[in-house]
Amino acid sequence: MANTSTASLRTATRSTPQPDAYAAYQTPLAVRLACRSGALTGPTAGMAPGYVQGNLAILPKDLAEEFLRFCHFNPRPCPVIGMSEPGSFKVPTLGEDLDIRTDFPGYRVWQDGEVIADTADVTDYWRDDLVAFVIGCSLSFEEALMAEAIPLRHVERNVRVPMFRTNVQCVPAGRFSGRMVMSMRPLVPAHAIRAIQITTRFPAVHGAPVHVGLPELIGIKDLMQPDYGDAVEVLDNELPVFWACGVTPQSVIAEARPSFAITHAPGCMLVTDRRNTEFAIL
Repeated sequence: MANTSTASLRTATRSTPQPDAYAAYQTPLAVRLACRSGALTGPTAGMAPGYVQGNLAILPKDLAEEFLRFCHFNPRPCPVIGMSEPGSFKVPTLGEDLDIRTDFPGYRVWQDGEVIADTADVTDYWRDDLVAFVIGCSLSFEEALMAEAIPLRHVERNVRVPMFRTNVQCVPAGRFSGRMVMSMRPLVPAHAIRAIQITTRFPAVHGAPVHVGLPELIGIKDLMQPDYGDAVEVLDNELPVFWACGVTPQSVIAEARPSFAITHAPGCMLVTDRRNTEFAIL
């Protein structure tokens, strides 16, 4: 299907940026150029503060309308913030110098519901019938949380936010259905309350939490075993706070089993030129 000799080798090992690396990635373009060159292949949390980050789902044109309807029915996990024309790898509303094929740190290529490749570049997989959906990401509102001195453990430790496939069912649309994925951030109760207030302002990047505490009620057996991302501990004085997550399309694609799809690698986002404040409602 594709010549992966270059792209696949670039992600044989996905690295986590060291703390001093973030200083080099303070603008969206700097992040995208680092992805494009292969210099950045790890998570984007904490990079280009103040700018919207996005998840990715790419599907053939004949599935695009159904998937868009699925997103419309499920705006919490799948808020669409940008969409390409069929065959185009540009999304001008999110950035001028932006290439969907190269500007994420990592991608997953899917065939019949199975991941067939992890790569840092999907140029060799690109087709004229593909439509790209950029979906709002909770990493976007983390700047607002940190501005209120709410600590985020995955940012402090330079790892990916933990994400879990829950037992919460999405509203089906055509061939697309499945369970919601949620990201988790451990917070003390006072910070959890403030986080709810802050993130309610950002419905285009998942908005307020959808669940707090008692992970077993949403089908999570072990918080130290996330389905995506990296585990972070929840201390005795903390609550696990769950937000709807833009990795949900990957769960849905696994169930729908389309003949071909491309998604981002969890935690490895597109950093857009849009500011977080543009998506705030208050």
